Amino acid sequence: MSLETTVNTAIKTAMLNKQEVALRALRAIKSALLIAKTEKGATEILSEETEIKVLQKLIKQRKESAEIYQTQNRPDLYQIETDEAEVIEQYLPQQLSPKEIKLAITQIIQNLNITSIKEMGKVMAAANVQMAGKADGKTISEAIKAILK
Repeated sequence: MSLETTVNTAIKTAMLNKQEVALRALRAIKSALLIAKTEKGATEILSEETEIKVLQKLIKQRKESAEIYQTQNRPDLYQIETDEAEVIEQYLPQQLSPKEIKLAITQIIQNLNITSIKEMGKVMAAANVQMAGKADGKTISEAIKAILK
């Protein structure tokens, strides 16, 4: 079942159960998928990779907004953003643990014979391909920096 079909079904369920937070988040997913479909060069059916990128973008937006609201001492808005991010995260593949990320990056570094932080871009590119949808770029980047110090 495609993500779009899953989201449409979840929207109906959220409406029936009067789950406002879930409904907002699901409508945001539906909207973002529709926008991705109508972009120039896009196909009618989105690939799983594109769907994951859309979800990651939505989560990143909400986390950035939540950070801003937290610094501005707006706990009400902060809570809305974090709740929506949690709902959206349910539709991503299972995320890797920090230990699994570190292990995968160590393996990539060994395979590419990387010895310095100057070659971080090569590691980052390979890691993003290998862990697409299973870890966000910021986490991957921090792990690479910690290993290549």
